[in-house]
Amino acid sequence: MKMSKLVGDRFKERPADASVESHALMVRGGYIKQVANGIYTLLPPAKRITAKIEKILREEMDKVDGQEVLFPVVLPGSLWKESGRWDSVDNTLVRFKDRNNTDFVLGMTHEEASVQAVREYASSYQKYPFMIYQIQTKFRDEARPRAGLIRVREFTMKDGYSFHTSQEDLEQYYARVLRSYERIYARCGAPEVISVKADSGMMGGSVSHEFMMLTDVGEDSIVICPDCGYRSNMEAADSIVHNENTLPEAPLEKVHTPDTKTIELLAEYIKRDPKQMIKAVVYQRQKDGKFVVVFLRGDLEVNETKLRNLVGDEIYPAVIDEDSPVVAGFIGPVNLSKDVIAVYDDSLEGIDNLACGANEKDYHYVGLNLKRDIGDVKFVDISKAIAGGICPRCGKKSLTIRRGIEVGNIFQLGTKYTKSMHMTYTDPDGNAKTPVMGCYGIGVGRLAASICEEHHDQYGPIWPITIAPWQIQICCLRADDAQVKGLSDRLYQELQDKGYDVLYDDRDIRPGAMFSDADLLGSPIRVIVSPKNLKNGQVEIATRDKSVQLKVAVEEAVSAVEKLAADLTAAVNEKVPESI
Repeated sequence: MKMSKLVGDRFKERPADASVESHALMVRGGYIKQVANGIYTLLPPAKRITAKIEKILREEMDKVDGQEVLFPVVLPGSLWKESGRWDSVDNTLVRFKDRNNTDFVLGMTHEEASVQAVREYASSYQKYPFMIYQIQTKFRDEARPRAGLIRVREFTMKDGYSFHTSQEDLEQYYARVLRSYERIYARCGAPEVISVKADSGMMGGSVSHEFMMLTDVGEDSIVICPDCGYRSNMEAADSIVHNENTLPEAPLEKVHTPDTKTIELLAEYIKRDPKQMIKAVVYQRQKDGKFVVVFLRGDLEVNETKLRNLVGDEIYPAVIDEDSPVVAGFIGPVNLSKDVIAVYDDSLEGIDNLACGANEKDYHYVGLNLKRDIGDVKFVDISKAIAGGICPRCGKKSLTIRRGIEVGNIFQLGTKYTKSMHMTYTDPDGNAKTPVMGCYGIGVGRLAASICEEHHDQYGPIWPITIAPWQIQICCLRADDAQVKGLSDRLYQELQDKGYDVLYDDRDIRPGAMFSDADLLGSPIRVIVSPKNLKNGQVEIATRDKSVQLKVAVEEAVSAVEKLAADLTAAVNEKVPESI
């Protein structure tokens, strides 16, 4: 590709709406152009990157016996009604009617379509196991698209669906795909992506993992134990607390605490550590508006994903008024209204002297002993894990919290979809059985943007050679100089003939502008042809990350580039784990 013909502009100015570097650099470099909020056109550099990622995806999915298919983007609502997700998924699912008043959806995920595609085919145990996958456009009406391609509404995803006759077979295959995903990220030049335990959410199933690019701009919180390797998304992380009775047992006493509606104000007023207090957080259940009060230790936060799973419904922060069964800012378990659902976090177990709301304006209790004053209550894990908390695997107080971007996920779905959609097969004894499923997704554009987020400097992206839009960029510093132009033309042709993706800047522009554009386009190898170097019979070769800068004889230029390309590729491949 010659720069004089490359579609797309490059800019010096950072876009005003760019909240992260990858968004800014991909707009400035002419990779993407916004069409609408959360919807982008991929221009040639981005399309070349995603095509290379897709090639890696296909190769790795084929290695685990995947077979590529292509499901429709538009799906009949009847399929989603079969599975039950027509009603359970919120308005991120786009529903519409055609001219015949028939319900349809825009596919945001394709579990239903995969079952519909194979439920007649896979009627005998002899057809199992198998996996089908696609690389397809999807649409999810995100409420808050942000960060360029990291959180969008329209996106391209590789999603695969496996079908098995036993949970054991699914688990064995799941392990193969997990390793395949580790290979994918490493081959894309992102071995720093880690797998973490995750909550299955609307996908269902009992086991799931997310793959996280650790970065400070990530939206997700990742709980990590550096001692034993435990890793979990905050939503699924176990919160383990060992309480110490720092105050002696005391009788229950009501105290006047005016204008102390928060834990912070109450702690200051009664001179107590929040760890010796009960925090009450109030929600309402989506289906009927019933109040749900979560009681937990004053220094902790509610894990809303755990709470949703516990109540089996969506929740939202309670709207409290004079007619509500609770008193805002003074809620406690003593004499709590029977019209609310009370949930007690594990963090309260074993503390003999607690402060809590008295369910009366401007009053709290001190000296609360839950077992003595309330009776037996059921404690559950409903709080967020904390830095320095106890690792659920090794038991050490070693947990750390990191930020991350989710770049893939895998689920053991079980029979959630096959059972609801009446998919069965006949086993060797002639009995009808329900197959179990696995699901495996990777967002292509998000992965590209996340790699840019972690692999850049102040001047532009530093693309790994395996997914770079062009592996090599030739900078012709005097297009009006016949000797410089002639050598640049020859190197361009020779390197292309050897199978390399080459970007040739053939424009007659200032060197500074040329190098600025080269930085934005991020080719890992740069070949600079200039009158000054040609006087010495040399060309300059450098890597985008500036780790290599050398001058070689003109006649050795191609072989030097080949060696450098091989070295960069080997550096990526040596971090790729073996397949299972």
